[in-house]
Amino acid sequence: MARIIKKAEVRRLEIMEAARHLFHTKGYDKTTIQDVMDHLGVAKGTIYHYFKSKEELLEAVIEIIVDEAVGRMRDLMKVSEGNALDKMRRLVEAGNTATDNDEILEQLHQVGNTGMHIRLLVATLIKQAPLYGELIRQGCEEGLFQTDTPLESAEFILSAIQFLTDLGIYPWTQDELIRRARAFPRLIEAQLKAAPGSFQFMFDRM
Repeated sequence: MARIIKKAEVRRLEIMEAARHLFHTKGYDKTTIQDVMDHLGVAKGTIYHYFKSKEELLEAVIEIIVDEAVGRMRDLMKVSEGNALDKMRRLVEAGNTATDNDEILEQLHQVGNTGMHIRLLVATLIKQAPLYGELIRQGCEEGLFQTDTPLESAEFILSAIQFLTDLGIYPWTQDELIRRARAFPRLIEAQLKAAPGSFQFMFDRM
Protein backbone atom coordinates (compact mmCIF):
# COMPACT_ATOMS: atom_id res chain seq x y z
CA MET A 1 0.00 0.00 0.00
CA ALA A 2 1.35 3.42 -0.95
CA ARG A 3 2.33 5.69 1.92
CA ILE A 4 -0.10 8.58 2.40
CA ILE A 5 1.69 11.92 2.58
CA LYS A 6 -0.41 14.82 3.79
CA LYS A 7 0.30 18.49 3.47
CA ALA A 8 1.82 20.06 6.55
CA GLU A 9 -1.15 22.30 7.38
CA VAL A 10 -3.62 19.42 7.00
CA ARG A 11 -1.56 17.18 9.28
CA ARG A 12 -1.13 19.97 11.86
CA LEU A 13 -4.89 20.57 11.94
CA GLU A 14 -5.54 16.84 12.35
CA ILE A 15 -3.22 16.73 15.35
CA MET A 16 -4.93 19.73 16.95
CA GLU A 17 -8.42 18.32 16.40
CA ALA A 18 -7.38 14.94 17.83
CA ALA A 19 -5.88 16.64 20.88
CA ARG A 20 -8.99 18.77 21.30
CA HIS A 21 -11.17 15.66 21.28
CA LEU A 22 -8.97 13.89 23.81
CA PHE A 23 -8.60 16.93 26.08
CA HIS A 24 -12.39 17.24 26.13
CA THR A 25 -13.27 13.56 26.60
CA LYS A 26 -10.34 12.32 28.67
CA GLY A 27 -9.13 15.51 30.32
CA TYR A 28 -5.94 17.43 29.67
CA ASP A 29 -3.99 16.01 32.61
CA LYS A 30 -4.85 12.40 31.69
CA THR A 31 -4.10 12.83 28.00
CA THR A 32 -0.58 12.03 26.82
CA ILE A 33 1.22 12.60 23.55
CA GLN A 34 1.08 8.81 23.16
CA ASP A 35 -2.72 9.03 23.30
CA VAL A 36 -2.69 11.55 20.46
CA MET A 37 -0.34 9.31 18.49
CA ASP A 38 -2.57 6.27 19.01
CA HIS A 39 -5.69 8.24 18.10
CA LEU A 40 -4.16 9.31 14.79
CA GLY A 41 -2.03 6.26 14.15
CA VAL A 42 1.15 8.28 13.65
CA ALA A 43 4.70 8.18 15.00
CA LYS A 44 5.88 10.35 17.90
CA GLY A 45 8.17 12.24 15.54
CA THR A 46 5.15 13.39 13.56
CA ILE A 47 3.62 15.07 16.62
CA TYR A 48 6.87 16.68 17.76
CA HIS A 49 7.55 17.95 14.27
CA TYR A 50 4.63 20.37 14.75
CA PHE A 51 4.44 20.78 18.54
CA LYS A 52 7.35 20.77 20.98
CA SER A 53 5.23 19.81 23.99
CA LYS A 54 1.73 18.99 25.20
CA GLU A 55 1.49 22.54 26.55
CA GLU A 56 2.19 23.97 23.10
CA LEU A 57 -0.44 21.67 21.66
CA LEU A 58 -2.94 22.91 24.26
CA GLU A 59 -2.18 26.49 23.27
CA ALA A 60 -2.92 25.67 19.63
CA VAL A 61 -6.20 23.99 20.61
CA ILE A 62 -7.27 27.04 22.62
CA GLU A 63 -6.51 29.26 19.63
CA ILE A 64 -8.85 27.12 17.52
CA ILE A 65 -11.59 27.61 20.11
CA VAL A 66 -11.04 31.37 20.11
CA ASP A 67 -11.07 31.51 16.30
CA GLU A 68 -14.33 29.57 16.21
CA ALA A 69 -15.92 31.93 18.74
CA VAL A 70 -14.82 34.99 16.76
CA GLY A 71 -16.11 33.35 13.58
CA ARG A 72 -19.53 32.88 15.19
CA MET A 73 -19.47 36.51 16.24
CA ARG A 74 -18.72 37.65 12.68
CA ASP A 75 -21.52 35.50 11.29
CA LEU A 76 -23.92 36.89 13.89
CA MET A 77 -23.04 40.46 12.96
CA LYS A 78 -23.90 39.74 9.32
CA VAL A 79 -27.45 38.66 10.12
CA SER A 80 -28.25 40.77 13.19
CA GLU A 81 -30.70 43.62 12.87
CA GLY A 82 -31.29 46.63 15.06
CA ASN A 83 -29.03 49.40 16.29
CA ALA A 84 -25.47 49.10 17.54
CA LEU A 85 -26.54 48.35 21.12
CA ASP A 86 -28.88 45.57 19.99
CA LYS A 87 -26.07 43.97 18.00
CA MET A 88 -23.55 44.47 20.80
CA ARG A 89 -25.80 42.69 23.25
CA ARG A 90 -26.01 39.70 20.90
CA LEU A 91 -22.27 39.86 20.28
CA VAL A 92 -21.47 39.78 24.00
CA GLU A 93 -23.66 36.71 24.40
CA ALA A 94 -21.98 34.98 21.44
CA GLY A 95 -18.51 35.78 22.73
CA ASN A 96 -18.61 33.10 25.43
CA THR A 97 -16.07 30.47 24.31
CA ALA A 98 -16.47 28.15 27.25
CA THR A 99 -19.84 26.62 26.38
CA ASP A 100 -18.54 23.26 25.13
CA ASN A 101 -14.91 23.62 26.13
CA ASP A 102 -14.90 23.97 29.93
CA GLU A 103 -12.52 21.05 30.47
CA ILE A 104 -9.97 22.50 28.04
CA LEU A 105 -10.19 26.15 29.07
CA GLU A 106 -9.96 25.21 32.74
CA GLN A 107 -6.33 24.25 32.11
CA LEU A 108 -5.51 27.93 31.67
CA HIS A 109 -6.35 28.51 35.33
CA GLN A 110 -3.79 26.01 36.53
CA VAL A 111 -0.59 27.14 38.25
CA GLY A 112 2.15 27.60 35.67
CA ASN A 113 -0.16 28.47 32.78
CA THR A 114 -0.44 32.20 33.51
CA GLY A 115 1.91 33.21 30.69
CA MET A 116 0.01 31.20 28.11
CA HIS A 117 -3.28 32.46 29.51
CA ILE A 118 -2.23 36.08 29.09
CA ARG A 119 -1.01 35.51 25.52
CA LEU A 120 -4.34 33.96 24.60
CA LEU A 121 -6.31 36.76 26.24
CA VAL A 122 -4.30 39.22 24.16
CA ALA A 123 -4.97 37.18 21.01
CA THR A 124 -8.69 37.16 21.82
CA LEU A 125 -8.66 40.92 22.37
CA ILE A 126 -6.89 41.54 19.05
CA LYS A 127 -9.43 39.41 17.17
CA GLN A 128 -12.55 40.71 18.92
CA ALA A 129 -11.71 44.41 19.14
CA PRO A 130 -12.30 45.17 15.42
CA LEU A 131 -15.80 43.66 15.67
CA TYR A 132 -16.72 45.81 18.65
CA GLY A 133 -14.96 48.79 17.09
CA GLU A 134 -17.20 48.46 14.05
CA LEU A 135 -20.29 48.48 16.28
CA ILE A 136 -19.05 51.49 18.22
CA ARG A 137 -18.55 53.30 14.91
CA GLN A 138 -22.11 52.36 13.91
CA GLY A 139 -23.35 53.59 17.28
CA CYS A 140 -21.65 56.94 16.68
CA GLU A 141 -23.40 57.25 13.32
CA GLU A 142 -26.72 56.46 15.04
CA GLY A 143 -26.11 59.04 17.76
CA LEU A 144 -25.86 56.43 20.52
CA PHE A 145 -22.15 56.96 21.22
CA GLN A 146 -19.61 59.74 20.82
CA THR A 147 -15.95 58.95 20.23
CA ASP A 148 -13.32 59.69 17.61
CA THR A 149 -11.50 56.44 18.40
CA PRO A 150 -13.94 53.51 18.09
CA LEU A 151 -11.31 50.78 17.68
CA GLU A 152 -9.12 52.07 20.50
CA SER A 153 -12.19 52.43 22.72
CA ALA A 154 -13.07 48.80 22.02
CA GLU A 155 -9.52 47.71 22.85
CA PHE A 156 -9.54 49.72 26.09
CA ILE A 157 -12.91 48.36 27.22
CA LEU A 158 -12.15 44.73 26.34
CA SER A 159 -8.76 44.91 28.05
CA ALA A 160 -10.29 46.21 31.26
CA ILE A 161 -13.05 43.61 31.34
CA GLN A 162 -10.81 40.67 30.47
CA PHE A 163 -7.94 41.43 32.79
CA LEU A 164 -9.93 42.71 35.76
CA THR A 165 -12.42 39.84 35.93
CA ASP A 166 -10.36 36.81 34.89
CA LEU A 167 -9.58 34.46 37.75
CA GLY A 168 -6.74 32.99 35.73
CA ILE A 169 -4.89 36.31 36.04
CA TYR A 170 -5.46 36.75 39.77
CA PRO A 171 -7.73 34.98 42.28
CA TRP A 172 -10.11 37.90 42.74
CA THR A 173 -12.68 37.52 45.49
CA GLN A 174 -16.37 37.33 44.65
CA ASP A 175 -16.89 40.77 46.20
CA GLU A 176 -14.17 42.24 43.96
CA LEU A 177 -15.76 40.74 40.86
CA ILE A 178 -19.21 42.03 41.78
CA ARG A 179 -17.84 45.49 42.56
CA ARG A 180 -16.26 45.71 39.12
CA ALA A 181 -19.25 44.19 37.33
CA ARG A 182 -21.49 46.86 38.83
CA ALA A 183 -19.12 49.64 37.76
CA PHE A 184 -18.36 48.48 34.22
CA PRO A 185 -21.66 49.60 32.62
CA ARG A 186 -21.24 53.15 33.96
CA LEU A 187 -17.56 53.27 33.00
CA ILE A 188 -18.31 52.12 29.44
CA GLU A 189 -21.14 54.63 29.15
CA ALA A 190 -18.76 57.38 30.26
CA GLN A 191 -16.10 56.20 27.79
CA LEU A 192 -18.56 56.21 24.87
CA LYS A 193 -20.76 59.07 26.12
CA ALA A 194 -23.74 56.72 25.96
CA ALA A 195 -27.06 57.23 27.72
CA PRO A 196 -27.25 55.99 31.33
CA GLY A 197 -28.37 52.38 31.47
CA SER A 198 -27.26 51.59 27.90
CA PHE A 199 -24.84 48.89 29.04
CA GLN A 200 -26.71 47.60 32.08
CA PHE A 201 -27.21 44.33 30.20
CA MET A 202 -23.53 43.57 30.85
CA PHE A 203 -24.02 43.53 34.61
CA ASP A 204 -27.24 41.52 34.30
CA ARG A 205 -25.34 38.60 32.72
CA MET A 206 -22.30 38.70 35.06
